[in-house]
Amino acid sequence: MPSVRQGWLIVAVVSVVAFLLRLWHLGDPVRLVFDETYYAKDAWSVLHHGYELTWSDNANDLIVRGAVDQMGTAAEFVVHPPMGKLLIAVGEWMFGMTPSGWRFMAVVFGTLLISATMVLTRRLSRSNLVAAIAGILLTVDGLAFTMSRLALLDIFQATFLVAAVACLVRDRDAMRARLATHLETRGLADLDGSLGPLLWWRPWRAASGVLFGCSIATKWDSVYALAAFAILSLAWDIGARRLAGARNPLLRGALRDGIPAFLQLVPVALAAYLTTWIPWLATASGWDRQWAAEHPETALARHLPRALASLVAFHREIYQFHTGSYINHATHPYQSGPWGWLILMRPLGLDAVNDIAPGTDGCPPGTENCIRVMTTLGTPLLWWGAAAALVAAILLWIGLRDQRFSVPVVGALAMWLPWYQYTDRPLFYFYAICIVPFTVTALAMCLGRIIGPVQGGWRRRLGAIVAGLYVALVILNFAYFWPIYTDGILTWSQWWARMWFTSWV
Repeated sequence: MPSVRQGWLIVAVVSVVAFLLRLWHLGDPVRLVFDETYYAKDAWSVLHHGYELTWSDNANDLIVRGAVDQMGTAAEFVVHPPMGKLLIAVGEWMFGMTPSGWRFMAVVFGTLLISATMVLTRRLSRSNLVAAIAGILLTVDGLAFTMSRLALLDIFQATFLVAAVACLVRDRDAMRARLATHLETRGLADLDGSLGPLLWWRPWRAASGVLFGCSIATKWDSVYALAAFAILSLAWDIGARRLAGARNPLLRGALRDGIPAFLQLVPVALAAYLTTWIPWLATASGWDRQWAAEHPETALARHLPRALASLVAFHREIYQFHTGSYINHATHPYQSGPWGWLILMRPLGLDAVNDIAPGTDGCPPGTENCIRVMTTLGTPLLWWGAAAALVAAILLWIGLRDQRFSVPVVGALAMWLPWYQYTDRPLFYFYAICIVPFTVTALAMCLGRIIGPVQGGWRRRLGAIVAGLYVALVILNFAYFWPIYTDGILTWSQWWARMWFTSWV
């Protein structure tokens, strides 16, 4: 087992570097970028009123000039739960309704995403080196970097998600340790056919439930990961009991471990989810807040408390928005199907200022016109390597029964495959921010296999050279694309040199 103190030191150092890198010129661009126009303003409304309000038509321009009091009096219909907006509001409370204010908590959670990924990778691989590789690679991923510098919801969702999985893996190890202690204290060689102790209270599993609830309270699609990892967690328990000598643990273990697993994951996640709605419940004027009072004849209003009935009605409206005819017939120039996400088929252009004249706005004099652009593009060499590593991880898990790879495989697939049922509506590449921590984990673990064991001699030295060169190339690749991640100034020729495929334009 690697040194715990050394492991936490590595996590701290990489996290500090990632934080400072993401904090650099956080206030640029000085405007609301892409969906910041919704979430930054929604967060400010929630901060001051507890629910989302409408804003004046020209609010975006006035906000960047310092005139932030542009809220109306009517409630605004929103299509995502409140967790991410509550967190964005923390930054706005600290630094005001400014670009740095509405983006600051994204930096914090973008850094925590790297920390959580390193902790998860270390526990799976039992290697501080592999964890460090995962942290460094995610630090220099273009998608994770840009999403950590914008007031969008997805970075919060991804952080809670990875932290939830890390807690569940920690619970797996704790359960195995408790099972071993049970045998040791009784002087038993194995369970001799019995199922072993009833381990109802599992604090790490309960913590995972809270974090899954927070992730779902940011965006609903994390519910797929909760379902997938609940099943995987139960499979871990059944496998541990079988290894300890239990006879036919599948059916009996499904009840013995399945019931407490369900109770400490699903109801706990639901409670955490509902807690994030308290600001809305505490108001009288939020969207649909008076729905039950206005529809007393409905079954919801007759059988549920009015506040809860109104909340259910609100959720029904949100679901209808996401699946209804309006969204299914909408189009967007940057929409991207999930089949292309892992290979960077269609990144998202968030913001651009075109045709900047030479000698103005940082454009070098005497040259061609320039462009300032911000694009959510994963670092190509990282993403292509991670896609290959995901395939390798599936083969290693299923073919060679290396159970360590079950976590990144299940995590990546649970946050990727469900999107295929929604391809009749506009989808965007940046949704993959919930996939990349798992593919990076798989990649780091594959690089760990290339490096080999500590006593590997010349083979380990060769593997370390190969892995080190790859990591160095990824860092250089990130540096090359730095201007399009940070709204940097580029001549048109420089920008075209970074558009490696026509689908990126």
